[in-house]
Amino acid sequence: MSRADARVGLGTSFVLRLLLGEPVAQARQAVAQLNPMRGANQRGAVSDLVAGETYFALHHHYEVPKQLALEKIRQFLESPEIIALGESLNILQQSNLGRAKPDFFDRMIHAEYLRHTSAMVSFEKAAATLPGVRIPK
Repeated sequence: MSRADARVGLGTSFVLRLLLGEPVAQARQAVAQLNPMRGANQRGAVSDLVAGETYFALHHHYEVPKQLALEKIRQFLESPEIIALGESLNILQQSNLGRAKPDFFDRMIHAEYLRHTSAMVSFEKAAATLPGVRIPK
């Protein structure tokens, strides 16, 4: 089995069911999907887009406070049966991220750009605190 075969991408709705436990029937199905993966040495893979969308849903739709939402996602991504495919876990391990400027989303955008480009341009002054960011004057 190749490395990619040992990973199964998890969608946002699937991750939300695991984190929230609701709706109950779907949450049980999600857990039931993970159990055989453990036995087959498979890991659930979570992209930065799914991590970001999960954060947005937890905070805006389910009204989970920012810091708590970020902590729930970080703990989930640190689970042994889960692998974070991008930079979201590294970003989530930063302290006080719930109050940070730039915020979680902006830091993920920045990390993605720096993986593929030499710099980032933004009008957000808080972004200037990140390496490789230029603010037009």
